[in-house]
Amino acid sequence: MHTHHLANWYREHFEASLYGRYITLNHISPLLEKLPKKFNVKQIGISVLGKAIHSVTIGHGEKKILMWSQMHGNESTTTKAIFDLFHFLQTSSELVETILNECTLCIIPILNPDGAEAYTRVNANEVDLNRDAQALTQPESVVLKNSYDDFKPDYCFNLHGQRTIFSAGNVDKSSILSFLTPSEDKERSVTANRMKSMEIIVKMNEMLQKLIPNHVSRYDDGFNINCVGDTFQSLGTPTLLFEAGHFPDDYQRENTRELLFYSLVEAIHYIATTEITGKYTDSYFDIPENEKQHYDVILKNVQTEEKDTFDIGVMYKEILKNGKIDFEAQIEDKKMLKKSFAHKVIDFQNTIAQTSIFQSFSLDVQVMEFLRKFNKIDN
Repeated sequence: MHTHHLANWYREHFEASLYGRYITLNHISPLLEKLPKKFNVKQIGISVLGKAIHSVTIGHGEKKILMWSQMHGNESTTTKAIFDLFHFLQTSSELVETILNECTLCIIPILNPDGAEAYTRVNANEVDLNRDAQALTQPESVVLKNSYDDFKPDYCFNLHGQRTIFSAGNVDKSSILSFLTPSEDKERSVTANRMKSMEIIVKMNEMLQKLIPNHVSRYDDGFNINCVGDTFQSLGTPTLLFEAGHFPDDYQRENTRELLFYSLVEAIHYIATTEITGKYTDSYFDIPENEKQHYDVILKNVQTEEKDTFDIGVMYKEILKNGKIDFEAQIEDKKMLKKSFAHKVIDFQNTIAQTSIFQSFSLDVQVMEFLRKFNKIDN
């Protein structure tokens, strides 16, 4: 696939009405209503609070792909990419024709609409749907399992988002996108299903390395049968986890969304045009594992009145306020952070920051005030 041609298309045709981190059923409902007739949009269930859960089916090929987004309500980047994909599938091109002739896609844009509305990971009953795959205690979990049983997919795409803390290995490279083929057992055996998933991930990584070299990572494959990906993989369906992460200075995840769109197209097109056997998997294990190495901000060489000098690690907490997400700084660590990285470093020995003396008894308050003035994120 020629990504530069896709990039030219994307800049003019992505779904511009979806922006930022706060994406809810109210945002996508008008877009679902406007989809052409070749998209089969139907309500497949309701959430705990009675909100509609929809699926969108398109294509008439034998290879069936089931994908779902916002299982965790505060992980919205993949939902934006899905609607970019809907735009793309309306175009007239050989690539789209191949996809629709060879594949049938069934996509659930928001599985957890209550969590999306509240901007929480969990549903309205405070249950993590990605730990409910076996017990199926929640209506949203039942909706997904019923979709799986009815559609009988050949592949599953489990679409998520990850925190800014992750790096692509133990290096100063943020993990912009992470992938995983979930395990089927505690031994993490490399089974035939996993090998097929690995082959697709390898192809996506080859494409992404040309765009964001060294910013792709591999998620931990510890086995948990209560997770949806592990369950579907164990039921015999090659399953891929997608994790949308942090592109430098992109807290709204708009650059990440674009790269996720390219990844979806790459994966679907590869499935459409390839008899996947799992043969080409060796380089899957060359993808570095996710490491929790990044702060959002590190303040270096902070000095108190008592002449104590140390670094301060800061993370942003995402807070829903008036229909948008605010990023509020919180101090995580106060120590010399020699082995950690940050998306932004402010050095108090640097003339920009200016050497400041903080009063130790009000250090937290003074640091927060400094960050509000110096390091405002554009919402």
